[in-house]
Amino acid sequence: MKIPKMDNSDHIEANAKQFRNARLGRCADSLMQLPWRRGILEAMNLTLAHIGARPGSKDEFDAGTAIYLERCSAFAHCKAEAFRTEKALLDWLERQQGRTPVVAVLLDSRGRQMTSEAFAAWLGERRDEGTQHIVFAIGPASGWSGEARQRASLLLSLGPMTLAHALARLVMAEQIYRAFAILTGHPYHGGH
Repeated sequence: MKIPKMDNSDHIEANAKQFRNARLGRCADSLMQLPWRRGILEAMNLTLAHIGARPGSKDEFDAGTAIYLERCSAFAHCKAEAFRTEKALLDWLERQQGRTPVVAVLLDSRGRQMTSEAFAAWLGERRDEGTQHIVFAIGPASGWSGEARQRASLLLSLGPMTLAHALARLVMAEQIYRAFAILTGHPYHGGH
């Protein structure tokens, strides 16, 4: 029996498949077979940013946030960023280069409220427009300045209740993952 020779791309794909399965469990392989995976979502970058201490500084919600961001990496390039001040975040946004402008989504209690399905549709529209980078940012305890609000593409509210910022990061990370599940027909979102 002749063993087929694998070229380098086959070897890389096999290693990537093994890594994804280890990270995401049984559903990872089926997700990777969907036609969208090798397309536009792979080129999309998502950043979950916040103003405050760096992750891991005695924050009990960081582990959960990291888990959801890792799950999201099956759909897009995801990372977390922390900034000491609002100005540092705004300066960083201005330095981001790409073929499309960065879409800044600021979480704000006076922002637009959406269902999970509406949020998924919004994210899908950005994907279909070819948006390269979306930044979801949780602001300082005193709220966003007028300058930051003007820079935002969207002011988004997680609801009328006040949440601790670390908890808001966890909820936002979960909602991003849920949005990808809705967009791809993944069973994580059962419509409840």
